[in-house]
Amino acid sequence: MQQLVTGIQQVGIGVTNIDEAWPWYRKFFGTDIPVFDDEAEATLMTPYTGGNVHSRRALLALNLSGGGGFEIWQFKSRQPKKCDFDIQLGDFGINAVKIKCKDVQKTYHQFKNLGNKTLSELHELPNGELTFWTKDPYHNLFQVVKGNSWFKKGSHFTGGVCGAMIGVSNIDAVLPLYTIALGFEEVIYDKTGTFTDLDDNQNFRRVLLRKKQKDIGAFSRLFGHIDIELIQSIDRKPRKIYDDRFWGDPGFIHLCFDVTDMGSLQEKCEDLGYPFTIDSASSFDMGEAAGQFSYIEDPDGTLIEFVEAHKLPIIKKWGWFINIKKRKHKKPLPDWMLKTMSFNRVKG
Repeated sequence: MQQLVTGIQQVGIGVTNIDEAWPWYRKFFGTDIPVFDDEAEATLMTPYTGGNVHSRRALLALNLSGGGGFEIWQFKSRQPKKCDFDIQLGDFGINAVKIKCKDVQKTYHQFKNLGNKTLSELHELPNGELTFWTKDPYHNLFQVVKGNSWFKKGSHFTGGVCGAMIGVSNIDAVLPLYTIALGFEEVIYDKTGTFTDLDDNQNFRRVLLRKKQKDIGAFSRLFGHIDIELIQSIDRKPRKIYDDRFWGDPGFIHLCFDVTDMGSLQEKCEDLGYPFTIDSASSFDMGEAAGQFSYIEDPDGTLIEFVEAHKLPIIKKWGWFINIKKRKHKKPLPDWMLKTMSFNRVKG
């Protein structure tokens, strides 16, 4: 099977103030490597911003231990609208982001020592592995899990993003998108019932899909494996998390996959009934980085982004950028090259 998706590039997180949000993500999740910090008008996103062009600031930050990053996103031209109801597991959209670590129990105590007051208890997942939950200052939910793919030995106790929990109305309806178009090959569990790790007496169906890390794609070794958990509420009628709100409003706004061949991926998605709703069509400048991006919606309107990177800053202060578009093969970039991005680290 052709390897079209090579990892999670980032999860978009809408916030009201990037300068307040990013230090928290650096402290707890080690996302201290800025890839770009760009202010511009979101001209292509009008289908999801009320038909009007809005200005925004977007900052992409990575943890070089491995995993995807955060695209921290802030409206500059309007007052962001927060969700006016308490989001419950199973609501339609990205319910939680999965953060990987090497030792869940040790990480739990490190979070406690740093003064995190939002921790759940330690729980077992349906496959018997340990997990715990935490929330950022904006009530976004994160699940810390054991990761099995790492890039650079670092001092931080977590890696970056390794997956997401997505609320859907019908798991069987959306499965082909992940298994056929996006290439998820492994089902870790498929369980229905109540679950102690959710701390909830409601019944759910949960399916955890995994895409193992393969050495195909420029950033595949950095991004590592991907876990997508689909969760379907059995007992209640869920709500759409972004109902009557714009893309970019506070919360998890999209899940972004790194891809190697946008044209082939578009064909696969269209064959399954998922046409691109937005397509930059060519290279789109994000300040210090560039690439082609597109979006699809899952059956419940959750936004999934695809990015085929074209330009990446390696050491900004030296003006060193790599033109990925000129590479004729799909091999990973040399580890040493990506590791030099550590010179861009922001401390504190």
